[in-house]
Amino acid sequence: MRSSTVRQTHHTRQRPHSMTELPRTLTRARIATSVAFALQGFLLASILTQLPKFRDLLELSDSLVVVAVVVVSVIAGLGSVLAEMIAVRTSSKTTLRTGLAVIAIFGGAIGIAPNQFAFFAFLAIYGIGLGMVDAAANMQAVSIQHAKGRFILSSFHAAWSVGAIIGALFVSAASGLDLSVRTIQLTAGILVGLMLLTFGPQFLNPSETKSVDAGTPGKVDLTVPMRVFILLGVAMALFYAVDFSVGNWSTMFLEDDLLADTSTAALSVAAYQIAALVARLTGDYWVSKFGEITVVRIGSLIGVAGMAVVVTSQSPVVAIIGFTIVGIGVPVIAPICFSAAGRMAAPGQVDAVIARINLFNYVGTVVGGGIVGAVAAFSDLRVGFLIPLVFCGILIALAPVFSPKSAVVEATEKAV
Repeated sequence: MRSSTVRQTHHTRQRPHSMTELPRTLTRARIATSVAFALQGFLLASILTQLPKFRDLLELSDSLVVVAVVVVSVIAGLGSVLAEMIAVRTSSKTTLRTGLAVIAIFGGAIGIAPNQFAFFAFLAIYGIGLGMVDAAANMQAVSIQHAKGRFILSSFHAAWSVGAIIGALFVSAASGLDLSVRTIQLTAGILVGLMLLTFGPQFLNPSETKSVDAGTPGKVDLTVPMRVFILLGVAMALFYAVDFSVGNWSTMFLEDDLLADTSTAALSVAAYQIAALVARLTGDYWVSKFGEITVVRIGSLIGVAGMAVVVTSQSPVVAIIGFTIVGIGVPVIAPICFSAAGRMAAPGQVDAVIARINLFNYVGTVVGGGIVGAVAAFSDLRVGFLIPLVFCGILIALAPVFSPKSAVVEATEKAV
């Protein structure tokens, strides 16, 4: 059996007395957690696609909108820290339900913000909830994957992509019906709240599988191999920097550098997201067939090729093809990274490890939004996109860290 496949080398799991009930429990939890990923993507997409409308409604400057998006990423990091604190004292189930409630309430409240101050206050609290959901949903996904004993994490991230696409289509359809930005955003928050009430009770409770993943409530001192953990975190940050660069700057690149019209430029993000969905829907299969290291190497190499097409493109069509190629390759890296982090965690530390590795997510978004934009300001986005190209190259070199030894195995080998 290949070392890169998902194993239960350090989790000796006791099954509940009813062996027939466990598969049903895991199936319900997998569906519910997939819905949680989708709800996060749905609400985030509804907010981001309506930022121009909020800008006009509340008379915000363009620079203030950009700063707001970056600040939300930083605040979401605080939400991830809070998620760890709640999860180790209660459970990832409680944490995920709390986070979803926060984004439902304050994500919807953004729509009825009466002024700029209220808008940014609601957006900040939403950001905290966003980080909580991000961390807790991946805690749930990793625990379900451990219980099943095979790699399935990519499918959860595919659900996020589906939710984001639905969110964008929802805003488009509601706008076509001449609904106001306030009504649309408030409705989006209500929908998330209703789905939480429906699926929240079905999230995985550690006691249902008698898994040691969650450990004993209280403070957790990590014993993971820190060098590997940091390298995985760097890989996570690099992926999200590439991802955010494409999402944040591709449309502007087509409009400013390649002189595309607005409707054509928007296709760059759509093409990337559709390709990302395909990559994540098939990611579980590719990992089970070839292993994490090979998939990361090939995905990153595809990312290099795609970004090379982008930076050398002389027409909008070629650039869109380049962004599509990037979407085919790199988006599967994030779920593999969470999987690797969870697998190397010692018993009782999985939730804490996932919450802390998730912090690198927001480092990447700040890098992707800030550095690429700064380089573009001094030259142009063609030069700026050389940065994510280099990041994809670094990911190729980091591929071996995606199949780490567990903390228990590492400790045993050192003792010997």
